[in-house]
Amino acid sequence: MKINKINIYQVDLPLYEGSYNWAGGKSVTVFDSTVVAVETDAGITGYGEVCPLGPAYLPAYAAGARTGIAELAPHLIGHDPTELGPLNQLMDRALRGHPYVKAAIDVASWDILGKASGQSVATLLGGRFGDDFALYRAISQDTPERMAESVTKYRGEGYTKFQLKVGGVPDTDIERIHAAAAVLKTGDVLIADANTGWTQHQAMRVADAVRSVDVYIEQPCLSYEECLVVRRHTARPFILDEVIDDLHAVVRGFADQAMDVINLKISKVGGLTKARQIRDLCVGLGIAMTIEDTWGGDIVTATIAHLAHSTPTEYLFSATDFNSYVTVSIAEDSPQRQNGRIAASSAPGLGVAPRMDVLAEPVMSIT
Repeated sequence: MKINKINIYQVDLPLYEGSYNWAGGKSVTVFDSTVVAVETDAGITGYGEVCPLGPAYLPAYAAGARTGIAELAPHLIGHDPTELGPLNQLMDRALRGHPYVKAAIDVASWDILGKASGQSVATLLGGRFGDDFALYRAISQDTPERMAESVTKYRGEGYTKFQLKVGGVPDTDIERIHAAAAVLKTGDVLIADANTGWTQHQAMRVADAVRSVDVYIEQPCLSYEECLVVRRHTARPFILDEVIDDLHAVVRGFADQAMDVINLKISKVGGLTKARQIRDLCVGLGIAMTIEDTWGGDIVTATIAHLAHSTPTEYLFSATDFNSYVTVSIAEDSPQRQNGRIAASSAPGLGVAPRMDVLAEPVMSIT
């Protein structure tokens, strides 16, 4: 089986809530997502999606994803997409860095492998644990009162894990955390995600002010070293996200006892092939994970679901369903949450069928 064509599509994903706000005054109202269709001479087409959280969150941006895929795609024509190891090695040799560019192609190749073998991606990744798994809900940055109201609202929809977007003025963030904690029920999980928004001294203040609150502190500062200082001065459980971008970062964090949980974003590390390596290392080391991505629609959500569902339950801290945040559906049969939980499809590959009427014409085709 050989790749004979790669189509690149662009689609806008508006948000149900109007905007998504996080640290540093950053805000997005419409997500710019890229879908790739990898066609083969066997008549099997695989699909992948990559959607950066704007240009100022990570070293990634939407137009860069499409430009990078167009740069990379000619090197892949004529190669077997089911040979995932050699394909990833080829991508790394053809384009240094830029893992988010490679992610959608890697995911599409897993989709092809699943369709060719008649197995779901979750089965190929190790098999399904349980019937479904719990999701978290991100609570967009707002006033303490409105954020607490959002927690209550989404609990009514079945969620029990809530990720507060903090990383603003420390005094306000302390109020946000206390207000959200006050409406929690037994068994609920609260995460205060600063998205690198605090300086070290600000993070120390907040961590001390919420020392009596049952809350996880997530990625308080920009650098690993700053986060490690905060980690060593708080008893709150600790999550690292933005600084976890490859296997080496996990090994370093484990050696330093820098975190209890990591956020594993599939596109940030280059796709499912490398995400699986990190996932399996974390399971071996006893590190829990939130399986997610930077953003996306139905195809990203399906990809997350397969990796999460094939992760041992005791190490799956949480996952997310980005397709429930946006108003546009780009694929049929995508996983849908029920009472705060979701399941990966058991159909071959990712188990989704892109809505070609929504994707419209490709912005680029490479043969």
